[in-house]
Amino acid sequence: MSLAPRAVLVHRTTEYEELLARHGTHGQAAFFLSSRGRSIEDVRQRHERNRRGLADVAAAVPLTWRQARVERADLDRFLFGPEDVVVVVGQDGLVANAAKYLSGQPVVGVDTDPGRNPGVLVRHRAADAGALLRSAVGEAARTGVDELTMVEAVTDDAQRLLALNEIHLGPPSHQTARYTLAVEGTESPAEPQASSGVLVGTGTGATGWLRSLWHERSSPLTLPGPTARRLAWFVREAWPSPTTGTTRVEGVLTPGTSLRLTVESDRLVAFGDGMESDTLNLTWGQTIRVGVADTTLRLVG
Repeated sequence: MSLAPRAVLVHRTTEYEELLARHGTHGQAAFFLSSRGRSIEDVRQRHERNRRGLADVAAAVPLTWRQARVERADLDRFLFGPEDVVVVVGQDGLVANAAKYLSGQPVVGVDTDPGRNPGVLVRHRAADAGALLRSAVGEAARTGVDELTMVEAVTDDAQRLLALNEIHLGPPSHQTARYTLAVEGTESPAEPQASSGVLVGTGTGATGWLRSLWHERSSPLTLPGPTARRLAWFVREAWPSPTTGTTRVEGVLTPGTSLRLTVESDRLVAFGDGMESDTLNLTWGQTIRVGVADTTLRLVG
């Protein structure tokens, strides 16, 4: 007997809740913000819109379904099941935060603050949640779903990191990272480099940090689209010296090619989608490979 679908509602602590946790009362939080020229009413209203949207989504879950909630800080400890439909309630970035812990489950993004969020990944309103949940299972799930490309990093000791937007490899501080960079699957020779890091991003990430680097250096590369099976990569602030080069500072990766970095400094870290609390740590001589992930994010359109 198969299990009924489970709607997993992903949310995050609001700024208002964080203020109350820090200052104890509404009045103390209001005084703190007013001393810095801000009004707590704007923060409280955003909190109420978020919580109202979360309640509306919860009420729209079909009665025969199971239901669970998980806060962003607990995602790394939550066990998602194959029968889950994941509903991200909040901001675009929360979809990326959840994506790395999924393995093909359909995702519905619900925007609780239209006009404030770009709405690239949280495309829907809470009022549409019921119909979207039903369309995400069974035969209906075969259509209306975008398969968003993800990026994967794997170390030589089998550590794995998955991200929806980008993976950054670099020093854990403002020091310079030293490594040897090679593009596997091509005939380009490896190059020793010293830089502030390497960014490898997807078409979804091409609307953010990746585009910033692309625009800053007026790169001739064509950035990938969200569903394209391509990645773009950039070396940040490569330093020329007698022992380090700057000839390989950007490129495109497709399935079958990957970026290989061999660490030549005390410590290098890799993290995805800005989540520095969840990093891979590498030391002298270790190797990490970054490329197109087999896993995709199935975002309900």
